[in-house]
Amino acid sequence: MEYVAASPYFKTRTLDTVYIGGGTPTALSAEELDILLGDITAYLPMEHVQEFTVEAGRADSITEEKLKVLKKYHVTRISINPQTMKEETLRLIGRRHTIEDVKNAYAMARRMEFDNINMDIILGLPEETGADVAYTVQEIRKLAPDSLTVHSLAVKRAAGLKDWYKSEGDPRSGGAKEVQHMMEQAMRTAAEGAKKMGMEPYYLYRQKNMAGNLENTGYALPGKYGLYNILIMEELQSIVALGAGSVSKRVDEDGRIERCDNVKDVAGYIERIEEMIERKRVLYID
Repeated sequence: MEYVAASPYFKTRTLDTVYIGGGTPTALSAEELDILLGDITAYLPMEHVQEFTVEAGRADSITEEKLKVLKKYHVTRISINPQTMKEETLRLIGRRHTIEDVKNAYAMARRMEFDNINMDIILGLPEETGADVAYTVQEIRKLAPDSLTVHSLAVKRAAGLKDWYKSEGDPRSGGAKEVQHMMEQAMRTAAEGAKKMGMEPYYLYRQKNMAGNLENTGYALPGKYGLYNILIMEELQSIVALGAGSVSKRVDEDGRIERCDNVKDVAGYIERIEEMIERKRVLYID
């Protein structure tokens, strides 16, 4: 396993945060999660970890058994991501969960005493209006998460949404001023909702192909800021990234940054695991 081979890199370093995500780790079974987290905590030096995040992500992937596994390994921060609280939009974009699933998963996590829960929403989804965004924010306020990440829609090459935009028309191309106004209004609505929940913005980042040429913004209650998010944005700390498609980063004392990536294809990653390990050895040791 790559994390076993990576463990020597930490002999002279302190591990501050562990982040499992960029996808939906809870797509794994409870047994598979137990193996993954068990090995990570066995081979990596967890004694100084300030934040341990697992993106639970899709509500339909969250079960009591999986949450118990996260508790067993002292995961401190999770995400439960509705994207929108409009049922029709979820069907349109191919999400398999329902709004009721989101509420039930959130309530279950609170009952199990998870006290740092993030929720993601996406602005600019197909056929959504400003009123829909306001409704989504209103419903999330009722749940009262500890942080909220507001994404401006980015249509990725592999996303099913790209086909929808081809057939229905991309709202970002139907009048730049109108799209910009719509997105700015939606961002203001989300920002106002976050403020009413007692949250403040603490990080932002941009992606390619974003609606309205805007950014993603993270809001959080005091003391609930996502430390990993801050560290990765400021580019002041080295990151050892493990798994297919991940990118590791070494930050030198003079501020110079070097990176190495893992192949994206899972089968290729497994087949070339020794090469991935060697890339990290060169990056961190040589």
